[in-house]
Amino acid sequence: MSLRKFLDNIKPNFEEGGKLHWLYSTYDAFETFLYVPNHTSKSGVHIHDARDSKRTMVIVILALIPALLMGMYNVGYQHYLSIGVDASFIQTFIYGLLGMLPHIVVSYVVGLGIEFAMAQIKKEEVAEGFLVSGMLIPMIVPIDTPLWMIAVATAFSVILAKEVFGGTGYNIFNVALIARAFLFFAYPSKMSGDQVWVRTDSTFGIGGGEVVDGLSGATPLGQIATSDVASFSDFSFHSVTGEVLNLWDMFVGLIPGSMGEVSTLAILLGALILIATGVGSWKTMVSVVGGGAATALLLNALAVNLMMEMPPLYHLFLGGFAFGAVFMATDPVTSARTEKGKWVFGFLIGVLAVLIRVFNPGYPEGMMLAILFMNAFAPLIDFYVVDGNIKRRLKRAVK
Repeated sequence: MSLRKFLDNIKPNFEEGGKLHWLYSTYDAFETFLYVPNHTSKSGVHIHDARDSKRTMVIVILALIPALLMGMYNVGYQHYLSIGVDASFIQTFIYGLLGMLPHIVVSYVVGLGIEFAMAQIKKEEVAEGFLVSGMLIPMIVPIDTPLWMIAVATAFSVILAKEVFGGTGYNIFNVALIARAFLFFAYPSKMSGDQVWVRTDSTFGIGGGEVVDGLSGATPLGQIATSDVASFSDFSFHSVTGEVLNLWDMFVGLIPGSMGEVSTLAILLGALILIATGVGSWKTMVSVVGGGAATALLLNALAVNLMMEMPPLYHLFLGGFAFGAVFMATDPVTSARTEKGKWVFGFLIGVLAVLIRVFNPGYPEGMMLAILFMNAFAPLIDFYVVDGNIKRRLKRAVK
């Protein structure tokens, strides 16, 4: 019996009058995830298309896979580098895989659990937005974040940043970034930019793993934010073992950091997937980079400290700048939706991200706050773009 026939046979049990009718939202969620629905919206849309929100979310997850896989490898790489073990590629990747899997499972179990429960209570369809958020949350936090913190942050973001606003499509702020912001402000010792971001325990017993006392595993941004070197030309980024890191290490992703943000190369592969499928806006991505680069160059010309001297390329390769530009700023719900608005929205994110990094040494990341701040202003940007278009057309009509 085919899967389609199986679903059709059990469907009456979940429909009105069936013994499991109270679980219809759950059944519908699985059915529409496996197969494109045979119906479309009856109102509120201008174009009916077979690629619904679930298919769109799947494309985003596929775009995240390069960064996910590289992040898993880097978790193992940083671990074995810190303990001085020459592990094989398979050992390195498996360590990272086993380290990240519990984070992903907890994120999805908690988030989807709340989504399913809310759908059943409200007798509505299960929203598909958390398919992406559930993957993003574990990718933007340190690998040593306790599972209970991820669970609490996920619940907080889904309930207060999403469901309170009406669910998927109505939230003002990016759900995954709200989870990260909650952790940062509630547990700053775990989320600080100059904290250890390297897993050094022997949880999985693969190839050795004793804890290394006194390990300095700060992210590169944390290193430069806390450095007392007078000039950038005299400064060097270092690995957990003290070796000098070069731009290639940063581009590929062999540096301490959260799993999804370390590899600019993998993030660019994801960007190509989003752009090729039309899911992500290239205008937003380009404008974020442009805003960040322009601000960095201006600060370079006015530099009076180490952070102001850091070249634009380092801003792009380090921290969550590239990841935020590709996967966070392009969120279709919380970003600007007009074409001109996307340029303004992205540019200001880039500007703010660099300014926060440079002028707030206590928080060297910046991308998270920049995106959340601009999420609040996205509707205002769109309003002025639309209003400007209306005024121009009225002027043409008068002539």
